[in-house]
Amino acid sequence: MNKLLTIHVAAQKLDVSVDTIRRWEKKGLIKSARSDHNYRLFSIDELQRVQTKVKGTSTINNFRILKSGKKTKYTAIELFAGAGGTALGFENAGINHILLNEIDKNCVETLKKNRPSWNILQGDVANVDFRKWVGKVNIVQGGFPCQSFSYAGKGLGFGDIRGTMFFQFARCVEETNPKIAIGENVRGLLMHDSGKTLATMVKSLGDLGYKVAYRILKSQYLDVPQKRERLVIIAIRKDLNIPFIFPKEKDYTISLREALRGCPKSPGQQYPEKKKKIMELVPPGGYWKSLPIGLQKEYMGKSFYLGGGKTGMARRLSWNEPSLTLTCAPAQKQTERCHPEETRPLAIREYARLQTFPDDWEFVGSTSSQYKQIGNAVPVNLGYHIGQCVIAMLDNNKFEDVSMDKFKEFDRPYLPLQEPLQF
Repeated sequence: MNKLLTIHVAAQKLDVSVDTIRRWEKKGLIKSARSDHNYRLFSIDELQRVQTKVKGTSTINNFRILKSGKKTKYTAIELFAGAGGTALGFENAGINHILLNEIDKNCVETLKKNRPSWNILQGDVANVDFRKWVGKVNIVQGGFPCQSFSYAGKGLGFGDIRGTMFFQFARCVEETNPKIAIGENVRGLLMHDSGKTLATMVKSLGDLGYKVAYRILKSQYLDVPQKRERLVIIAIRKDLNIPFIFPKEKDYTISLREALRGCPKSPGQQYPEKKKKIMELVPPGGYWKSLPIGLQKEYMGKSFYLGGGKTGMARRLSWNEPSLTLTCAPAQKQTERCHPEETRPLAIREYARLQTFPDDWEFVGSTSSQYKQIGNAVPVNLGYHIGQCVIAMLDNNKFEDVSMDKFKEFDRPYLPLQEPLQF
């Protein structure tokens, strides 16, 4: 069994400072457990791997596009399919798509170019009649945009969500009656409008005959070289005895160096000369505070005097850590994603690698459109892990020795008493 040590004992064994281990934890390179007395405990094996990786001496490469190689009998409809991150992850897990819907023309062309065999329907989801697939689909999945709801109704249920994209997701669930529905969104949905938005979603799915659980999934612990968090909602039909199963976090992360090793050359944005001169002064892992004080004030302008760390500004990534969350544009001032060595934003194929798209997955449209498609996607490997869990749920697999320690970081005001398993 992997030995767990207190932070002071671990620091002594590794000959590093306690602050170093705390810094690794803050960066998301290492996780901690809690003792009965609420002390932080660390895995010595995990710490040793991180230490080797931070020093740049690791020869291990954990980066890979996950694929099971097995097809299942299970079918899925995907809404708001985007450039195909979740769909490809589900396919790699062994799930078969019978319909994908997406309104954006470039995303649709990307899907058709890479998977001409998929049944892809372009257009507004509000115009799609899903009743023809009743009895034919096991899973409905969708990364619906988050919107505020009207709370005029007393029930805060299905009748209160009309006019929102979540309503279209819920309508698809109502019309097709799948065994499982999967929704995903940004972490912010958890507390959006003081939690009322998520409560309405849970209540709406409950009105349709589904029990619901949700979790924040941290991509960096699920074979994705990126610090990206997604809120995943799982709904199971109440008449079915199916367990909730969520992905179990790994005890390693994947560094930028591992992910970009051998990455194909590709087009990408470039900095204006003035900004390039500023970025050349920022070291790997640094940001605007790495600049001389005079340049800090010049570059930041009025933002210099405002509160908050603003750590995404003038940010250069580090070779030895997972990337920060990718956005729709790598050269935006607020969310800089500069290459760790070359003074330029990450290129298209580098962006795709960090979202775990395979190198042969082509994106259609302008450079800015391609960045947007990739930045908005769910990482393929995260989709794979979710897909594997859905398959296990439909197979009605049950697992023992389940720990909920990893989920103590946030409150779950609307989570049912039944705790989900981990897979």
